[in-house]
Amino acid sequence: MDKINLILCFLLFGFLGFGQEIEEGILWDANKRLTWADFKGKVPPAAEPAATTASGISYRYSANLIHHEVKLDFEVNAYFYPNESWYKPEVCDDLILSHEQLHFDIAELFARKMRDKLRRTSFSENVKQEIRDIYQDILQELQDYQDEYDWETGFSRNAKKQLEWNRKVAKALARE
Repeated sequence: MDKINLILCFLLFGFLGFGQEIEEGILWDANKRLTWADFKGKVPPAAEPAATTASGISYRYSANLIHHEVKLDFEVNAYFYPNESWYKPEVCDDLILSHEQLHFDIAELFARKMRDKLRRTSFSENVKQEIRDIYQDILQELQDYQDEYDWETGFSRNAKKQLEWNRKVAKALARE
């Protein structure tokens, strides 16, 4: 049973307070684990995967130029999108749910990576494009990492590899 991880990366951006509305999502929280009840999307006709997690990173920021220095206030979050996420109850179990949860946890790892990059970057007056570039780079890294995760775990079918990835991601999340 093949599974495809669908990552919807929604972009919230702003310059001096401008923002874009997105679908209501569930904000990543270390104390909240996904349940099958969170998966509210419709299973597409002829879908092969057992489940699909729609998760991604959003950001918003404001920037002020003060004495030729850009002061940046920002927020970067990982979200799970219930209406775009679905599962087949007849074939899903706790192992598959843990696999789906880890996709969401991985999105949080990359949200943290983006926060760190934004904190460490000195921006020019071209801050809007510089932030977009950082975001695009992080999204590509996130997609590559998600693909590696699915490939190594066989989309959750390789229980030993799944447990290794569970430990690997839990350790990375615990660092902060």
